[in-house]
Amino acid sequence: MKNSKNRNNVIDKIDRTKEYSLEEAVKLVKELSYAKFDESVELAINLGVDPRHADQNIRITTGLPYGTGKSVKVLVITSGPKEQEAKDAGADYVGYTEYIDKIKAGWADIDKIVATPDAMRDLGKLGKILGPKGLMPNPKSGTVTMDVGTAVKELKAGKIELRVDKTGIIHTVCGKVSFDEESLYKNVEAIFNTIRKAKPASVKGRYLKKMTISSTMGPGLKIDYAALR
Repeated sequence: MKNSKNRNNVIDKIDRTKEYSLEEAVKLVKELSYAKFDESVELAINLGVDPRHADQNIRITTGLPYGTGKSVKVLVITSGPKEQEAKDAGADYVGYTEYIDKIKAGWADIDKIVATPDAMRDLGKLGKILGPKGLMPNPKSGTVTMDVGTAVKELKAGKIELRVDKTGIIHTVCGKVSFDEESLYKNVEAIFNTIRKAKPASVKGRYLKKMTISSTMGPGLKIDYAALR
């Protein structure tokens, strides 16, 4: 596929072999953005883990100090007094049977689902629908909980899930190109420190192998993550 003129101009201004400081990388990502929309800023972190081993299949959460820049639509599956708690916390949708039926019918206008433990007996049956979309609530991500109010507030404020894929890479969003540089620094540092602290005891050798930052349409820039420690 032939590169566009804009993309060629961007590629000419970067060094694919260089490891940039976080400050340099963030500045370049912002300067070289050419899309007509507010691009997301994304991280790809290669880890020396084997996700086939349960203790190395990393699935953790972290709060971003400045959020993701995206409005998160949250559905809470619960009943009784917890419904009002969820509504007061700012959930976009709250209910039980009616939303389970809507999901079965193909509705998916949501970004996150929070559920109380008792609701999982019914919601768990929708694994084939919710699993591939990354919407299935899970205790490890704090989305199966009795404290639905706190869960909703954290998700709305920018709490994200960091999950390693089958190749040992974590892909995540750390903000928008429109964010100021300091906000992006702080978000990246929060993600990096959370992953660093989650190193499994069974991992031998190099745990953090490579860290790359890019905008949605831009090329990846390698980060010298050693300077973040």
